[in-house]
Amino acid sequence: MARTPGQAARRDPDWEGVRLHVVSGKGGTGKTTLAAALALALAADGGRVLLIEVEGRQGIAELFGIAALPYEERRIASVSRAQLGLPPDEGGGGGGGEVFALAIDTELALLEYLEMFYKLGRAGKALQKVGFVDFATTIAPGVRDVLLTGKACEAARRKGPDGRRRYDAVVMDAPPTGRLTRFLNVNAEVAGLARIGPIHTQAQAVMRVLKSPETAVHLVTLLEEMPVQETVDGFAELREARLPVGGVMVNMVRPPVLDAAAVAAVDGDHREEVALALGEAGLGGRSRKTETVRAAVEPLLDPLLAQAREHAERVELEREQRADLQQLRLPTYELPLLGEGVYLGGLYRLAGELKRQGAA
Repeated sequence: MARTPGQAARRDPDWEGVRLHVVSGKGGTGKTTLAAALALALAADGGRVLLIEVEGRQGIAELFGIAALPYEERRIASVSRAQLGLPPDEGGGGGGGEVFALAIDTELALLEYLEMFYKLGRAGKALQKVGFVDFATTIAPGVRDVLLTGKACEAARRKGPDGRRRYDAVVMDAPPTGRLTRFLNVNAEVAGLARIGPIHTQAQAVMRVLKSPETAVHLVTLLEEMPVQETVDGFAELREARLPVGGVMVNMVRPPVLDAAAVAAVDGDHREEVALALGEAGLGGRSRKTETVRAAVEPLLDPLLAQAREHAERVELEREQRADLQQLRLPTYELPLLGEGVYLGGLYRLAGELKRQGAA
């Protein structure tokens, strides 16, 4: 399994038993992108994976370049190891799997819930028309979270007529880190609302899944101070709530421009050395006179040295942020910055990286 330098001392997790992967992160870190990439990676060996969106943003549809997802499980991709740039598995198999997607609609989920537990049928449709659904989820937001998490947990444990799991794994694109623990800790949210009855029973069933070894909560971050601090705080909250902690996905990692020696030397006075190097590279024209070459490259010196100092500062900042993440002692996966932006081919590239590093 490929590892980044900071991972050598970390435990190898066993994700084999995990059925529900919850992916969260600070806004802007790319959590939806990495949730989708993780779903592709999990399916590459021939599995069936369900990718769930709970925020109503249709981010999954945008990533895959498809129409807005309805409130139904729909196949959105087929994927194989070859598509992720990976060799066949050790058994020689090369068959791929499938990724399905579901965008959960709170209103329809509540109507489904009312039909399931109360057999309201047409009465449920009538409640929808008079605005009961909005009223119920506004005065009791915990009910909304029970519906959203409950759908994911049900999918993770659902079995077909043959007794086999419908999905090998479910990946949930969850709310941002700041709201994550409250979102997942639904049993506490509804305890004061319903101490008995179907809602209470449903919340307890959801929590049994969320707190079991079948669930892992992964957080996405960047090598920047605020996202890293939110990640550290997020994992502390998850542990306090006794929710199962997964791994750290470090997104948008930029490739090194200077080697370690160049970074260490960047604070010195290197104008003469840089000018000489630029001349040797032919940027001073064909003249062999030192004065002529120096005059030609002089306008380039300050911008180049400034960029070098800026790069060195960024490298030092990233080193500090990596050190903070290493204190978590969790499996960590680093994903490259896609300079051309996130597109379908780039999504498969990220999935391949996650697979190579052992995240799936």
